[in-house]
Amino acid sequence: MQRHIVPDIVHDQALYFLQPDDSVAEAVKLMTEQRIGAVMVVRDGKLAGIFTERDVVTRVVSAGRDAAATPLGEVMTESPRAIGPRDTPGYALELMSEMGCRHLPVLDADDIVGMVSIRDLYGAVRDELEQDLKQRDALLFDTSYGVG
Repeated sequence: MQRHIVPDIVHDQALYFLQPDDSVAEAVKLMTEQRIGAVMVVRDGKLAGIFTERDVVTRVVSAGRDAAATPLGEVMTESPRAIGPRDTPGYALELMSEMGCRHLPVLDADDIVGMVSIRDLYGAVRDELEQDLKQRDALLFDTSYGVG
């Protein structure tokens, strides 16, 4: 059975959004409190960017910027690539590998549906592989197959 991002990976997900004018410090606080590695940045209800833990390190800390005074709009990844609800976990992993990222927003047209992390996708692909192996083992070694 082919799994899809929605509903197999993203379902009943709490979504957290910030605005481009919100500070990096606000984003880091939210990400810490919610134990998430990225937050979506919206403008007028539409995805404007994504801000990740990696952005904190590379675009803020290593650049010597003040997290409380730096707006997300200056350090976020603007117009990030996204996946759709009917995309597969395998496709999402390929895209992450190609882009070198660990989080992807999930959009249905322009509507924000969720966000997936590499951890979410790894779990889904691992479960798929385990199911495939069990089915193959049953087919190859099950005594109910054959002449009785």
